[in-house]
Amino acid sequence: MKKIVISTIILAAVLLSISCGQRRKVAEGELSGDISISGAFALYPLGVKWAEEFQNLHPGVRIDISAGGAGKGMTDVLANVVDIAMVSRDVYPVEVEKGAVVFAVAKDAVVATINAENPALEEILKRGITSEIAYKLWISEEYKTWGEVTGTADKTPIHLYTRSDACGAGETWADWMGKHQEDLSGTAVFGDPGLAMAVQRDKFGIGYNNLSYTYDENTRLPNEGILVLPIDVDGNGQVDGYEQFYDTKDRIIDAIAADKFPSPPARDLYMVTNGTPKNPVVIAFLKFILTEGQQYNVPIGYISLSQEKLQKGLAIIN
Repeated sequence: MKKIVISTIILAAVLLSISCGQRRKVAEGELSGDISISGAFALYPLGVKWAEEFQNLHPGVRIDISAGGAGKGMTDVLANVVDIAMVSRDVYPVEVEKGAVVFAVAKDAVVATINAENPALEEILKRGITSEIAYKLWISEEYKTWGEVTGTADKTPIHLYTRSDACGAGETWADWMGKHQEDLSGTAVFGDPGLAMAVQRDKFGIGYNNLSYTYDENTRLPNEGILVLPIDVDGNGQVDGYEQFYDTKDRIIDAIAADKFPSPPARDLYMVTNGTPKNPVVIAFLKFILTEGQQYNVPIGYISLSQEKLQKGLAIIN
């Protein structure tokens, strides 16, 4: 199955962006300046929150932040188009050689998403997914029906979706199967919101999403029309009670924090600069993220990092 880019989804042509902060007269000695950020959809909601809170503390600072995928963010920062990249995958050695300096700032996970009206839903949720099943869906394309996934005679077709943009979610999802994003098959859709929407509209669909685009931020329940396909962690052919923690965002966050969810597809998230930052405004913002800003991780739907990882980032800019 060759990747086919969906052009009918409007989001496929639009980058999420926001400017946080309004310019005003700055008192002498007060922190002021601009910060530009681009990159991973996965980190975008938390990045916006950090930017808003930092601007509240420093009204003389304006932060422009956009989501276009981890690959775009990395390209932008290494080309000095932006000050900071949001990256939701491991940073490659070649990127470090080009100047990428990495700050681990949060943790989340990529999950399989299916349509809530799938006619085989009960059996699908009972069986769950493993890396082997995922491989036979996205890599070898051996599985074409939901019956092959569930081990039944169900001939309901599978409609497979993947990401069209270079992204941390795709790379992390493929890494779970021992592959890379370019190895994933499926109808290709731009961005996390676009992929979630494609599955919402297709009762036979299956895709993968970051947590922030899977659960509603207010209700903490899965977004309307989609459900998370549980991982059969022990591979015994069924999702046992201790593997059932997908009904609310808070429960899966707790499971990830307790290492009950495999890594990958759980992963650290990063802010990346081109060389050690010298701009005082950028340094102050990164320090905020690694200290006070961590209080916003869990409420927004992410997992805070260990002090050891945070201190490594602080050591770079101190």
